[in-house]
Amino acid sequence: MTPDTPPFQLLPGAAHSPVILHVPHSARRIPSEVRAGIVLDEAALERELDHITDAHTAELADAAAQRCAVAPWRFVNRLSRLVVDPERFPDEREEMSSVGMGAVYTRTTHRDVLRPADADPEPLIDRYFRPYARAMTEAVADRLAATGRAVIIDVHSYPSTPLPYELHGAGPRPPVCLGTDSFHTPSELSAAAREAFEACGETGLDSPFSGTYVPLEFYGKEPRVDALMVEIRRDTYMTEPGGPTGPGLTWLASALATLVDAVTG
Repeated sequence: MTPDTPPFQLLPGAAHSPVILHVPHSARRIPSEVRAGIVLDEAALERELDHITDAHTAELADAAAQRCAVAPWRFVNRLSRLVVDPERFPDEREEMSSVGMGAVYTRTTHRDVLRPADADPEPLIDRYFRPYARAMTEAVADRLAATGRAVIIDVHSYPSTPLPYELHGAGPRPPVCLGTDSFHTPSELSAAAREAFEACGETGLDSPFSGTYVPLEFYGKEPRVDALMVEIRRDTYMTEPGGPTGPGLTWLASALATLVDAVTG
């Protein structure tokens, strides 16, 4: 990835597709000015990136999009979540702040120091978090204007063994976990996902991770925005942590494409 690679990209799909595949955690890139504020040495940082990155999920979304009858839109973060995590609340509402993993992380997956506790998060939030949120809000608004609805499918992965930072890691860890929201995830959407991923093994709900991503402008307010988080256990498609893909990526891409086609209608 070159230095002039944008921090995020909206990759167009079909004009009449309501679906946005959102890929927030697939990248490892950290700009040099952000790296200067991280206290880990290079080896430790690479190990942390292995654990924290949802490796190959951008590749998975791309492979799925190519298989769809109607191409979805894709919103892809090109920076590591160690820069900012665009899916966190940037304030006291964020549960993960209790383990130093709010919008700007101060702790690692193993609860070691990543940044000084007194580091000011505001410059990173202003430079990276808010532009990302605005762009995603505009992408959803565009789908609403074009099609009358929007369906956000969040593409994530998670480790087969709980990491120390996880607040709810004691529950089931199925091959595919579906994160839902009481307002934005209709039963038809979760049922379509269960059916699409049936061949991939057991599909669970909201364990070990729950919830969905919806831009705050629409969250809890706009019923035409549907959302679902798809969390794929990493050992089903790659070598953990941070290793290459395996054959599972192909059938997961087919399953994701089946879900996109089902909700596109």
